[in-house]
Amino acid sequence: MSDTPPAPKAPPKDPWDLPDVSDLVVGVLGGTGDQGRGLAHRFARVGQRVVIGSRTAERATAAAEEITADLAAPGAPDTAAAGEVTGADNAACARASDVVIVAVPWDGHRATLEGLRGDLAGKLVVDCVNPLGFDKHGAYALVPEEGSAAQQAAAILPDSRVTAAFHHLSAVLLRDPSVGAIDTDVLVLGDRRADCEIVQALAGRIEGMRGIYAGRLRNAHQVEALVANLISTNRRYKAHAGLRVTDL
Repeated sequence: MSDTPPAPKAPPKDPWDLPDVSDLVVGVLGGTGDQGRGLAHRFARVGQRVVIGSRTAERATAAAEEITADLAAPGAPDTAAAGEVTGADNAACARASDVVIVAVPWDGHRATLEGLRGDLAGKLVVDCVNPLGFDKHGAYALVPEEGSAAQQAAAILPDSRVTAAFHHLSAVLLRDPSVGAIDTDVLVLGDRRADCEIVQALAGRIEGMRGIYAGRLRNAHQVEALVANLISTNRRYKAHAGLRVTDL
């Protein structure tokens, strides 16, 4: 029997101790759409290097040039340290980026990712797609066969590290260069805690936001579905409401 005392247990990690992500290149698939362009604008604004992805490099480059112009627009907050924004086709965007945000329309989600399986291998993928339908009563949640858009992405991309985040953000606020802080939390889901922490740290770089760990990828459906409720709320109150998690 050994007389050596057991090693002391390491103290629990502070959940707010997140990695430095300032050097990561952020790609945005669907970066020519409102949500993708808004996220690209916000990340470039805080110094992140951003690559816009689209089906054609020409459309992506045009969107990148518009974002660069917005960052320099009169009335915009100080963006002297803004990151470079460039455009490329989706495959080149995926290959050039460390973290790839998927912001494509739901009806093109599967086909887009299936075509990029090889280009996204080894990448940290952040799915922010919300499967929604619309009728005369408004928005309602759809349930993909896999359970959620994020789980569909994980099934299509077995060699990527898939997370889910950035679902509940107003594209109007994201894209407006005169808006400073955006008062909201970003729920981050994934099966690897280290990957979630990278995404949380990225969210926290945007002024006013926090990245909050919200569970494993299997819980993504209710997060995606909540967007339908937010759409109804914002239409009723003519607002751009997001979410805040209390007591954190």
